[in-house]
Amino acid sequence: MVKTNSSTYDDDSDAGGLAKFHLSGSRNWAFSTTGKFLDSDIRGDYYTASNISTLSVDNVDLYMDARVSPISLTYYGFCLGNGNYTVKLHFAEIMFIDDQTFNSLGRRVFDIYIQGKLVKKDFNIVDEARGIGKAVTLPFTAVVSSNTLEIRLYWAGKGTTSLPTRSVYGPLISAITAESELKSLDLRTGLFSLRQIKAATNNFDNANKIGEGGFGPVYKGCLSDGTLIAVKQLSSKSRQGNREFLNEIGMISALQHAHLVKLYGCCVEGDQLLLVYEYMENNCLARALFGPEEHQIRLDWPTRYRICVGIARGLAYLHEESRLKVVHRDIKATNVLLDKDLNPKISDFGLAKLDEEDNTHISTRIAGT
Repeated sequence: MVKTNSSTYDDDSDAGGLAKFHLSGSRNWAFSTTGKFLDSDIRGDYYTASNISTLSVDNVDLYMDARVSPISLTYYGFCLGNGNYTVKLHFAEIMFIDDQTFNSLGRRVFDIYIQGKLVKKDFNIVDEARGIGKAVTLPFTAVVSSNTLEIRLYWAGKGTTSLPTRSVYGPLISAITAESELKSLDLRTGLFSLRQIKAATNNFDNANKIGEGGFGPVYKGCLSDGTLIAVKQLSSKSRQGNREFLNEIGMISALQHAHLVKLYGCCVEGDQLLLVYEYMENNCLARALFGPEEHQIRLDWPTRYRICVGIARGLAYLHEESRLKVVHRDIKATNVLLDKDLNPKISDFGLAKLDEEDNTHISTRIAGT
């Protein structure tokens, strides 16, 4: 695994062998290769390459090793949310020799396909990077419509096959980045991939943990466009957790108000149930009032009054003004969040119920804490 800036890249050091399809340990991606190198009978691991020249690149760890293939190399990304992605392919020629001998005459030429479409023909790493041991990144836009991303590098017999050695030909790639283009997050509920959430929260780093709810922890995160988020992690093994997850999405995605927390989207992948909200800088009202001393906020009476009125306005919207009439059923200080200006926003709609207008009373059955 390699970390560069705010991105974490999965390890791709599997030797590959002669098998044609290799699934990653995380099962989020896989690769396949075709063909056999000319000298594969005398060389052991011929699917991966290690640097043999001096690298003058940023993020050098990305380019110390690469994957190669004699004919075709295809990567598959699985379980992705459908939509537009920015795909960045990272290359550096690390197998050629930059000297004054005939070995420096080697050429590597291949084609690049994304989602089955030819996006770059006769690509030559050395020419594009302007030298051996130098990095070049090619960005492309890919449309994912069946939750799978396919990237294929194809050698069509162009370039040299014997310089500097018989096995230095075919496609080579150092790293791949795929980022979802999530736009207008405030206009609709988006579907996030687990990979996005892990990248945003640094793989649910405990240092990013900002709270613990009844059905799981809450983490602070940052999307690739700089948007701060709060990620609520629910237990998929809990039937009540499942109900709350679905209830939360159904309720809050249909409600928009200045005093209700905004839901950006969700992630349902593997055994993960994740809700993605706007990030509230001052956490919850309970922490501001009763939390550890270093987290308490001195709230003067005008601020307390404004917070109380904001909560009341949010409840009035739920009960009287919204198209859906909603009873929250779990209003408490921990479910009132405070933004950077100490404006209150009601959160946690997992126990909320719709109020049919003909009802003259609401069930008094105990809910919440």
